[in-house]
Amino acid sequence: MLNWTATIWPVAAAAAVKSTIILAAAWLVALAMRKRSAASRHVVWTACAAALLALPFLSLSLPALRVPAAGAILPGDPGLVFRSTATALPAAAVPAPRAKLSPAAAPPVSAPPDWRTVLLFVWLAGAAAACLQILLACLALRRISRAASPHPDPGRAALLARSLGIHSPVRILETSDRMPMTFGLIRPTVFLPASAAQWDESRRRIVLLHELAHVRRGDIATHWIARAALALYWWNPLAWTAWREFLKERERAADDLVLASGAGQSEYAGHLLEIARTMQSAPATAAAAIAMARPSQLEGRLLSILASGVNRGQAGRRAACIAAAAAAALVLPLAAVRAQTAAPGAPPEIDATIRAANAQKNHDLLEQAAKAFEDLRKFNEAQTLREASLALREQQSGKQSAEYVEGLVNLGTLARKRGAAADSHKYYDQALALGDRPEVVPALINYGLDAYAARNPEAAFNYLQRARNVAKNGNDMGRAATWLAYLKSLQPGNEAEADSLFRGAMSAEDPTSSDQAFTLEFYGRFLKDQNRSSEAEPVTARAVEIRKARVAELGGKRPLAAATAAVKVGAGITPPSLLSKVEPAYSDDARASKYQGTVVLKIIVDTDGFAKDIQLVKSIGYGLDEKAVEAINLWTFKPGTKDGQPVPVLATIEVNFRLM
Repeated sequence: MLNWTATIWPVAAAAAVKSTIILAAAWLVALAMRKRSAASRHVVWTACAAALLALPFLSLSLPALRVPAAGAILPGDPGLVFRSTATALPAAAVPAPRAKLSPAAAPPVSAPPDWRTVLLFVWLAGAAAACLQILLACLALRRISRAASPHPDPGRAALLARSLGIHSPVRILETSDRMPMTFGLIRPTVFLPASAAQWDESRRRIVLLHELAHVRRGDIATHWIARAALALYWWNPLAWTAWREFLKERERAADDLVLASGAGQSEYAGHLLEIARTMQSAPATAAAAIAMARPSQLEGRLLSILASGVNRGQAGRRAACIAAAAAAALVLPLAAVRAQTAAPGAPPEIDATIRAANAQKNHDLLEQAAKAFEDLRKFNEAQTLREASLALREQQSGKQSAEYVEGLVNLGTLARKRGAAADSHKYYDQALALGDRPEVVPALINYGLDAYAARNPEAAFNYLQRARNVAKNGNDMGRAATWLAYLKSLQPGNEAEADSLFRGAMSAEDPTSSDQAFTLEFYGRFLKDQNRSSEAEPVTARAVEIRKARVAELGGKRPLAAATAAVKVGAGITPPSLLSKVEPAYSDDARASKYQGTVVLKIIVDTDGFAKDIQLVKSIGYGLDEKAVEAINLWTFKPGTKDGQPVPVLATIEVNFRLM
């Protein structure tokens, strides 16, 4: 998911659900008011449109109203969002036997488009198209008004306007023979066809009364409100139903106002039918202007005009206030509704740890301390401890021992993490010089990845095959087999062998391990490339489950300091601010496979200034999810506050991984 879509998606998805509730409520109210006047029902649909427009803005600005049951239908709210970017160069080349280069280097692979991102782009594209239609209609009407000529009898129109209670000036213009229509929010304008000069007095009066009725009722403003709501929620069938009901009730309310001014029912219906029969409305202007007659609604309007006993009252300010209050009573709490959602010690003192380990003859004590410093990105301290561990291993077991080889490989891997390629090669080469054994598997795999990145697939295959042959640990064996399977999949005709290697890797690995997730991710890509998407989906889903569990484990090491529930930034809450951060490192697997994308995580910024309860929202896999958490565990924040006191605050972090 792109950065901005990760932030916008929960708001948009929640607005989609809530807008449907508002539309359904408006439909029920209008149904209950079927015996009331058309003007009253039109007020209901206008209030509905206004509520729909206000909904996304209120959702962003109102303090959260946490409702446990809302989690069943509403997405989580990201609240505060922090962002970080990790970049890496391709893996450095390693001296390897010369071999034929691969035909082409694989380009960086980006995470596949998230379905949420696709939906958001479709939604925004539709809204933009609808807004463009309104803009083009306004431009067309502007051209029409410039080319139009003034009505020859403005005095007659002014008298009719005053009879309807209109005291501001209304322009009456004559254009080519097109449907009479009304336009203009600030400067109301009525367009009449040039042929209106040949109409009899009765028709001219009724047509003017109808168009002026729209001005009197403020229908231009409500038209724009309803049209904007339709543009925003164009994808919702209920929004189109609401739009049609809005148009129907608006025209019937205008008809009722004309009849109330003294026009006869039969006479008015006859003129309306003749206008609709002889003139066509311009589709180019329909988005911004109000035409006198629409063929799709004509039959219902005529029946309403000719019917007796129909309530033809007009809605006054009291009705508008009641509708506005009812809409606010629904939309305000609805917009605010949201879905409800052991600390590592300080690193040990180096000299004391070395003395204790030597006294106890325990190199594991040194390795544990080195791991603690390594997690804190304090590589020099970790290097000192691992060198002491290597010396202790040599003293205890000798240079030919498995323990000593393991110590060399650990030092080589540490040097690799801190970017010291020469040191890494030195330690790895010393270990490999003592023969292939299970302890050198990490070195062989890393050399294989480097050879692949250097476009030397033959050397890569040799290193990885050696690693697989000597591996005793199931995860090591599976990781080597996964890369072998990937290399095989790049060679046409080896798909069956690659499939077998992938399956063998999965059976060897711990089913809850990161290595298993990596194999599943690679296997899912392989299946998709083989047009086996139905098989790929459960494989990829299982990988995501493992990554989420791993992230929850890594991000849950620090217990929450505050006993109170975390809150979302809103009214009365001062947001936390980032004091220091460490950029995430690239995983070897992701760099070698040239994978990039964005990880999205939910966190709680606790009162002690650390990120707690880290949860995975958007996974890209290949070890990058875990790398993001490892870095975020080192970030420090100035806590958020409420009434001057620190409080735990919900936030979202987006970490971009990019290959340069």
